[in-house]
Amino acid sequence: MDSPTPQRKRLAVIGGGPAGLMAAEVARAAGIEVDVYDAKGSVGRKFLIAGKGGLNLTHSEPRPAFDGRYRERAGEVGRWLDAFDADALREWARGLGVETFVGSSGRVFPSDLKAAPLLRGWVRRLRDAGVRFHVHHRWLGWDATGALRFATAQGEIAATADATVLALGGGSWPELGSDGAWQATLSAAGIAVAPLKPANCGFDVAWSGFFRDKFAGAPLKPVVAHWRDARGQGHSLQGECVASAYGIEGSLVYALAAELRDAIERDGSAALQLDLAPGRDLARLQRDLGKPRNGRSLGEHLRRQAGLDGVRVALLHEALDKAQTGDALLLARTIKRLPLRLLRPRPIAEAISSAGGVKLEALDADLMLRTRPGTFCAGEMLDCEAPTGGYLLTACFASGFVAGHGVVRRLQGA
Repeated sequence: MDSPTPQRKRLAVIGGGPAGLMAAEVARAAGIEVDVYDAKGSVGRKFLIAGKGGLNLTHSEPRPAFDGRYRERAGEVGRWLDAFDADALREWARGLGVETFVGSSGRVFPSDLKAAPLLRGWVRRLRDAGVRFHVHHRWLGWDATGALRFATAQGEIAATADATVLALGGGSWPELGSDGAWQATLSAAGIAVAPLKPANCGFDVAWSGFFRDKFAGAPLKPVVAHWRDARGQGHSLQGECVASAYGIEGSLVYALAAELRDAIERDGSAALQLDLAPGRDLARLQRDLGKPRNGRSLGEHLRRQAGLDGVRVALLHEALDKAQTGDALLLARTIKRLPLRLLRPRPIAEAISSAGGVKLEALDADLMLRTRPGTFCAGEMLDCEAPTGGYLLTACFASGFVAGHGVVRRLQGA
């Protein structure tokens, strides 16, 4: 007589972003039954938006410098990257038929620069492997028996699983599903959660009405940003940004956003200085700006002698009054260190990503909640952050990989 076949263990993955799908893939490959639940009508919506302008999948920066991008969480995220790093991510994409290349900035992109083909191929492979998808299922928490509660179009339902991976995202782009509603649920369950904050975001500046109306959307490239950290140490970084109607945004600002946001929290505002003419030194600027105008306007004089375009000239008028613009030394110094006072970060709903989330101290090495065995967390809902450039996405994939293997170890004793 044949012995009965043991019932397969079942994993519920809540959240269909990269972290959740990676956890699902790892667990299903080990023979675990997997159900993926998502509040929206399809999975990976934020992933698709991230790839709208060309999917920045990861970065070619070598480790350990790569790990350092995660700031105070470099050690923890570095351990995830030990399991699944940028090279592993590129190899994984290759397995889906998507080749990648390294751009001039070191960022890594799919050869077609698109997210949709990669996501479609991934979901197809997961379905073919037996992963079941349940859309329009909004997670509500746990019932009194520990079952998972979901709101659906047909009303509330309950589902049970041997393990759960929560991959619910952060608080940015809430219309795509990552609305941070899970914070209250987890906090009520006694799980340590750091408040969500905007990351990779723009900042408000009190522009004059003229500047806001005339130059909103004007690019500033290249410029060099100068700022001081919490210890008073000076730093500088060259890049590109945009003068927006509310203040300033763009890749250069996003790279500094964590420190600028923390400075505002600490001091009430943040000081940022921009070098508007990075290719010219102060002595040369002073000499050239001291030349006679010969009837030319100040704007034309600045264009000819300092290479400044309209938005840079307007920025000088934001910092100096008419009398001060006649002082060649002061004018040159302001061009090299234009002072900006950043008042507040933009709302989290507008941010590219969020900081805060489930504290890593609440999780073990497999990203399982210490106070809720069998429940794992992954992705942007974890309390870590990284600048744009593929770092955040890499951490999401890596955390899903780690959580997936943690599930396998727990359910199969491997």
